[in-house]
Amino acid sequence: MNIANNVNIEAGHAPLCRALRGALERLLHETDWLQNWRVEPGQGEWDLIASGPLSPTRTAVVCVECKGANFQPSQFTTLVERRCAAGKPAVSVRALAMPRVSPRMAALCRQHDWSWYDLAGNCRLEIPGLLLIERSGREAVTVARRPAANLSTAEAARVVRALLAPEHAGKRWTQREMVGHFAHLTPAVPAPSLALVNKVVQHLRDQAFIEPLPTRGFRVHDFEGLLLAWRQAYRFDRHVWRPYFTLLPGKALQERLRAFDPEATGRVAYAAFSAADVQAPTVRQAKTWVYLRPDLEGEFASALDARVVDSGENMVVLLPDDDGVFYQVDRGVNRAPCTNVVQTYLDVAKSGARGEDAAEAILNQRLKPAWAGAR
Repeated sequence: MNIANNVNIEAGHAPLCRALRGALERLLHETDWLQNWRVEPGQGEWDLIASGPLSPTRTAVVCVECKGANFQPSQFTTLVERRCAAGKPAVSVRALAMPRVSPRMAALCRQHDWSWYDLAGNCRLEIPGLLLIERSGREAVTVARRPAANLSTAEAARVVRALLAPEHAGKRWTQREMVGHFAHLTPAVPAPSLALVNKVVQHLRDQAFIEPLPTRGFRVHDFEGLLLAWRQAYRFDRHVWRPYFTLLPGKALQERLRAFDPEATGRVAYAAFSAADVQAPTVRQAKTWVYLRPDLEGEFASALDARVVDSGENMVVLLPDDDGVFYQVDRGVNRAPCTNVVQTYLDVAKSGARGEDAAEAILNQRLKPAWAGAR
């Protein structure tokens, strides 16, 4: 029985705790060798206390904090130092219980040595060296939550690119400065609206990816966590793919591409594997990958003596769904620009084949060192 269907878990804290108590009792019952365990209402700081024997000489206590659907990762920091006292020889651990535990919340729990579980029975309950119960893939309970920003949209992506670009590592931002940042970029990229920036910043603060500063403003707190969240939301398939063939040899092709946009104004840029080959070479790719401004396709084909083919292409031309892919391109001497390394990471990560290897190289050689320096 799905207890969430029979209890109004949003009506108050007590019904929520009763539902989560039942979920924990079922999880413990599923583990056959655990005998004589009890789950009872907590006293003091904790909502629930689960306890029972692990061996003839060792008992365990699990102190459970119950939180509703709108509890955010940024709020987890208020709990992490709370102590779960247990008399000797018992061993104690702390656990977070929610109607649904997001991957971000689960990662924070593990980072701070907390266990967790949800109403559906997904969990990671660990007593180091003594007990580990993991369940995943159970359909999460649907609950009402506050609206969150959609990181897959083009406008939200502009905000995240600016935050993650290694050129800005450690930068202090305000929301108005974020909007103004786009006013004088070359290549030009449309600025997100102040309302959208506010929504994205609130979401990223809730998820503990950014932190507020005492002197106003904010900065990125968890670069890699934010990158992975954006990677999960990013839609590489929104760009139009064109398979092209040209007879130009490598050196001549490079020269034509450079001449097509000598001032790096957002007409064309090396993308995906071709950009990665410049920025963190690790995967050899026979094809040339580029982003091309969609209204220039005819001019481009003529300049590079290229044509669209059904098979046997040696160029992959990507017509982007948003000019954001040209954000702060990586300029070089005697070559066409490359996409910013953050954009390159996302594109190769979503490209299949050996894209994961190329993405890992970008992350380790270009992004992590810049972020580490910022800290």
